[in-house]
Amino acid sequence: MTDVCMVIGAGAGIGGHVGKRFAAAGYHAALCRRSDQQGLDNMVAEIEASGGKASGHLLNAVDEGSIEKLIDDVEADIGPVNVLVYNLGAQIGNRSLADTPLKTFELGWRIGNLGVFRVAQKLFPKMVARGGGALLVTSATSAMRGNSGQHSHAAAMGGRRMLCQTLNAEFASQNIHVAHILIDSAVNAPDTLGKLLGKERFEKLLEAKAQGKDEIMEPSAIADTYFHIAHQHRSAWTFELDMRAFSDTAWWNHPLDL
Repeated sequence: MTDVCMVIGAGAGIGGHVGKRFAAAGYHAALCRRSDQQGLDNMVAEIEASGGKASGHLLNAVDEGSIEKLIDDVEADIGPVNVLVYNLGAQIGNRSLADTPLKTFELGWRIGNLGVFRVAQKLFPKMVARGGGALLVTSATSAMRGNSGQHSHAAAMGGRRMLCQTLNAEFASQNIHVAHILIDSAVNAPDTLGKLLGKERFEKLLEAKAQGKDEIMEPSAIADTYFHIAHQHRSAWTFELDMRAFSDTAWWNHPLDL
C-alpha cells in the first residue's frame, strides 16, 4: 500500500506546500482542513497534475472522535500514515485579558494541545506496531515566550511544546520521530497571515518583504525542511528547531512588547 503523509491544517501556506513536497517524493498526501472543499479540490488537482497522489478531507479537529475516525479511514482506504504533520494554529490575534473569553481560551487549548494528544494516542500504537513513523508539529514564537495580548496563543503553543517533549521522551526509543518546529517569522500564507492582517496590510507586507527579497518565509522552502526532518537518520534526529527569514531578529534577541 502507498505510504501516506497526512497534513492536518493543509491551507495555502505551510500545510499545503508540505503536502505537495511529500507527494512529489512518492507519498500520498492526505490533506485535511476545516473548510473550503473547493480549495482542497484545487490542491489535490494540482498535485495530481504534477504526477503525485493526494486526497482532500474536511476535518473539524475539535469535534469528538473526528481525528481518530479520519486516521482510521485513511489507513483503511489509502495506506499507513507514516508521517503526520500537525499544522493547526491557534492564533486569535492580540487580545487583552478582559477581551479573551473563557471559550476562546479553551478553544486554543483544544486546537493547540488536545488535538496533538489525540493524534498521538490514536496513531502512535499503529506506528509502533509497524516499526516507526514521524510526527512533525508546527509551532510558533509564543511557544518560547509569552507576550502582551497573547494569553490564549502562548498557553496553547507553550503546552504544545511540552507535550511534544513528553511524546519524544516516551516514543523516540520506539522509533517514532517527534519534531517540534518553531516558525519565528511571517509566512507568505494568504489564508492564515493574510486573513489575520487583512488584504491591504498583507499585500503591503508582500510588497515590502517578498518580490525576490526573501524577507518573508516562503512555504515551499519551509516544506523542504519538513521533508528533510522526516527522513533524517535516527542517529541524528532533530527534536526542535526554529526557522525565520534571514533578515528577522530571532525571538531570543527581540525585545518584549510590554
